[in-house]
Amino acid sequence: MDDQLAADVQAPSTEPQNGQPQAVRGTAAPSMPPLLLGTYTPKIDAKGRLALPAKLRNQLGPGLIMARGQERCVYLLPQHEFRRIAMQIQRTSMGDKTARDYLRVFLSGAVDQEPDKQGRILVPQMLRDYANLGTDVVVIGVGTRAEIWNSKAWEEYLAAQEQGYADMADDVLPAVGF
Repeated sequence: MDDQLAADVQAPSTEPQNGQPQAVRGTAAPSMPPLLLGTYTPKIDAKGRLALPAKLRNQLGPGLIMARGQERCVYLLPQHEFRRIAMQIQRTSMGDKTARDYLRVFLSGAVDQEPDKQGRILVPQMLRDYANLGTDVVVIGVGTRAEIWNSKAWEEYLAAQEQGYADMADDVLPAVGF
């Protein structure tokens, strides 16, 4: 048995390194989606480009999908997460008119993007119009996706949600065992 294989078999490690738990050597690491967090305030330039915050850019990966989001925002999804969502919707779409309608709107507004060397992505005019995006935007991490919001719309949305935030916790948190 070669030395590395022997070490792998004899000394499995699950200790965290750099704050990240490690898989036991010799086993496949579970594929965990990125955890996108935080609020950022980049600008959209005159050409429609947005410099993605470095932390989000690294988590979204080299290629990402932009799509129409809920409440007039733009979703930014890693390719694997976009495919997972699209496949989940497609499984029900043939017999469910609502799912078919949603899938049409969702996919027809989706575009592949790859950040340039400066970490910028082009936000297509169609999506800028959909979300009323001007120069001032807010990019938020929402778990497995990020969202781009019109700055003013985000402030209004957040203010409206703050009132019921504690009440929502009573409904959401018990379901996740918090």
